[in-house]
Amino acid sequence: MTENRSTFLVALGSNLENEGTTPLATMQTCLTEFRKEGFELSAISRFFATPCFPAGAGPDYVNAAVVLTGDLSASDALAALHRIEAHFRRTRTERWGMRTLDLDLLAVDQQVRPDRETFEYWQTLPAERQRKDSPDQLILPHPRIQDRAFVLVPLADVARDWVHPALGLSVGQMLAACPATERAEVAAL
Repeated sequence: MTENRSTFLVALGSNLENEGTTPLATMQTCLTEFRKEGFELSAISRFFATPCFPAGAGPDYVNAAVVLTGDLSASDALAALHRIEAHFRRTRTERWGMRTLDLDLLAVDQQVRPDRETFEYWQTLPAERQRKDSPDQLILPHPRIQDRAFVLVPLADVARDWVHPALGLSVGQMLAACPATERAEVAAL
């Protein structure tokens, strides 16, 4: 390993068929694309069925999480994930809209990007503004990790002990703080 090697936590989601391929099959197939983009797949969670977020926005999702390693910068990793999404015909027409494949870069090692003040702005953005406002730069860790059981349940399979660098909480602790009703909605396939 080189000293520039990073660990990337990535959430996977899909709720639309892709030319007759089910969301689960799309996600399973996309796993082979990580290596082509310079990542090593270190761990993969189980696959989970989860209600669409926000409620009523479309078909339910299949979600998972992976741990990747590689010599990429955070920006290059995000660009690589976007290329994989495009390969599976992901379109970006609506925030939180339906998608054939969604790859969210949740964290890169212990980085807080671009800085703590900007991270905190997006992390504390009121719910009513989250749907219409989106950052024009990479924010790490993902500002909503702690709020989403559909991210935390799969992430706990592969990175339960990862500690959020701004919140000081592990994935296991953030998951335990999620309402039990939300955790219960995330069912292993």
